[in-house]
Amino acid sequence: MSWYIEVIKKYAVFSGRARRKEYWMFVLVNMIIAILIGILVGIATSSDANSNTKIAPVFNCISSLYSLAILLPSLGVFVRRLHDIGKSGWWFFIGFIPLIGEIWLLVLMCTDGQSGSNQYGPNPKEVVPSIP
Repeated sequence: MSWYIEVIKKYAVFSGRARRKEYWMFVLVNMIIAILIGILVGIATSSDANSNTKIAPVFNCISSLYSLAILLPSLGVFVRRLHDIGKSGWWFFIGFIPLIGEIWLLVLMCTDGQSGSNQYGPNPKEVVPSIP
């Protein structure tokens, strides 16, 4: 959960580098939250069909707001992950190539970052955090 919060703190930061662990932990927590919201929407939708209450639109709104709120942090950590392997953020658009682009991006997201510094900054694995 700390990786998720760390990405949220860097809300729209597209510079620097993100480790594989930072990216995949963010994706994992994001998927869990999305599944939980989806379950709530499903329950609300089925309960609306059997009653006079109309709570499904509320959960649909929550789902839409969450998706909108997480858009920039998701894109930011994705671009920083590309930077970690030495690729430009513009490689994001290769994902629009059907099937091949998505598979290629998955391979890139699973690739270990460049050792040492690159044009996007120091290796996040080698940076020693300062203790206050």
